Amino acid sequence: MHTHAHEIADYFPAGMAEVETNWPHEDRMDLFITAAGQKIEGGIDISEDTVVIEMDLPAMLGFLRGTLEHSVRKHGGKLLEKD
Repeated sequence: MHTHAHEIADYFPAGMAEVETNWPHEDRMDLFITAAGQKIEGGIDISEDTVVIEMDLPAMLGFLRGTLEHSVRKHGGKLLEKD
């Protein structure tokens, strides 16, 4: 996932989001996203048999929850693929 983390911003419409990532340890990626002027913080935890994605959406972006969940389900696996 380290090699694909830079691709996360590509899942948003062009120019809509800035994405920063941080790896506090090998199995945890913290996400800091700015989209539509709002800050979204979250992270991805990886274990042998599960991947947990969490995102704290501000109230103004709550209406995007379903869209974001769909995008994560559709594209999230690509982040885990090995080169």
